[in-house]
Amino acid sequence: MSLESTAGVQPAPTALGEFRELIGGSSAFWVGKRLFDIGMSLVLVLFLLPVAALLLLLNPMFNPGPLIYRQQRMGRDLLPFTAYKFRSMLPAETITRSADDPIEEERITRLGRLIRKARIDELPQILNVLGGEMSLIGPRPDYYEHAREFLTQIPEYRARHLVRPGISGFAQVTLGYAEGIDATRAKANADLAYIRNVSLALEVRIFWMTLATVLSRRGA
Repeated sequence: MSLESTAGVQPAPTALGEFRELIGGSSAFWVGKRLFDIGMSLVLVLFLLPVAALLLLLNPMFNPGPLIYRQQRMGRDLLPFTAYKFRSMLPAETITRSADDPIEEERITRLGRLIRKARIDELPQILNVLGGEMSLIGPRPDYYEHAREFLTQIPEYRARHLVRPGISGFAQVTLGYAEGIDATRAKANADLAYIRNVSLALEVRIFWMTLATVLSRRGA
């Protein structure tokens, strides 16, 4: 079954329990995926620490404010969790951007634009992976309040939370940043295609597509 043929899955009802059958892959695959997440994250921590030390030195000059940005996002089973990132925007007390608004480009600092291009801002989410809230690969988690809005407007959106969200994912590497309801609906369909067709081959494909995106410095 191709990814394209599964993109238009039927709208999800209100309970995730009714959609467990959508999850592809064997029990052994999911256990192996979790063990790989832990092992690779422990290796990546060795990269995270020097990057954090360097940003601590650069932040006062080029990105004044806290080093780490914390945001509540929607995770597996629709539960909220706190995601960690290296801060790339000017600090704000509250998020005023609605779910349909474009990203606030004017708030991105010079250093922040650089680390976003290199995807270095996502590195602290390794800690979320180690904590079991995220996976290296899976549906990208949205800001919790925006996710609650999407749940009411996009029937397919609910079922993408059947699995752990990921630092990178199929929708992210194929569709890019989702802006607006139509783009988020396409993202949800792509995420459901991933969930139904999950396999080692697909994980490897997403990994290499992510690596190509990082090395080419595409996107924000």
